[in-house]
Amino acid sequence: MLNGKQVLLVISGGIAAYKCPDLVRALRKRGASVRCVLTAGGAQFVTPLALGAVSEEKVYEELFSLTDEAEMGHIRLSRESDVVLVAPATANILAKMASGIADDLATTALLATDKPVICAPAMNVRMWESPATANNIKTLSERGVSFIGPEEGDMACGEWGEGRMSEPDQIVEALENFFRRGMPLDGTRALVTSGPTYEAIDPVRYLANRSSGKQGHAIAAALAGLGSVTTLVSGPTHQPDPAGVEVIRVESAAQMFDACHHALPVDVAVLAAAVSDWRPEQTPTGKIKKIPGAGPPGLSLVENPDILASLSAPGNARPRLV
Repeated sequence: MLNGKQVLLVISGGIAAYKCPDLVRALRKRGASVRCVLTAGGAQFVTPLALGAVSEEKVYEELFSLTDEAEMGHIRLSRESDVVLVAPATANILAKMASGIADDLATTALLATDKPVICAPAMNVRMWESPATANNIKTLSERGVSFIGPEEGDMACGEWGEGRMSEPDQIVEALENFFRRGMPLDGTRALVTSGPTYEAIDPVRYLANRSSGKQGHAIAAALAGLGSVTTLVSGPTHQPDPAGVEVIRVESAAQMFDACHHALPVDVAVLAAAVSDWRPEQTPTGKIKKIPGAGPPGLSLVENPDILASLSAPGNARPRLV
């Protein structure tokens, strides 16, 4: 769901800022482009060099930088994104947002934006429970700002409680759910199989086919693009992972069978994989050696489980469409 989306990541001065390179990497893995705005406090915990390396974009810091304004003014910076993500969102920046303060590039961009704003709070538990912070959260929520977390756990200060920034994967999942809203397949789950299966003859040789996996991977990408939470069970291929899709890699038909059943329940199952009908009855632990004069070894085959028939069987977990 993040494929092709432009995310403006505002990084304020909390210890959780050290997680932002991982957050940027996770967003880009889902297909998003990320521009970073770094506050002076945020720069104490993560460097522009690190953020620029993982985002492959310029990192913006100064409000009154002639170079930055010439390349990308703060108005364009905030409005050319699909969403503005503030992570970590400290008590300080939340207070500034609620009060309309614009005293640096980050808060100026936040005040100027006409795009959805999502905050991932991160602060000491006492600061999070403060009436002032609660009022600021209420004010921002009434203005349409969304929040991810915070979580409970150990604090950098040694205390325990609510106030930890959500993990990067949780933030990415929340953003994907945000963009799914209103999509045709929003609220559904899909399972797709793709590629060939390899059936081991011995540790070196195997039975296989020439399936490329292109069709299955394209179907998974299309379902995810329509808002469905999509799982792709793929045999060995050279296809890139579709953005926003959970990919489970398998080799044999038996592994694909197990992975498909583990992914249930789903609403839709599209079985595009070229699954081997047969597999060797026994697989030796060592390579089968050529013995002069003995002739070719015999190969006894047994039938593989029928994934389609199994998923289509009546039951509570049966997909509505197969």
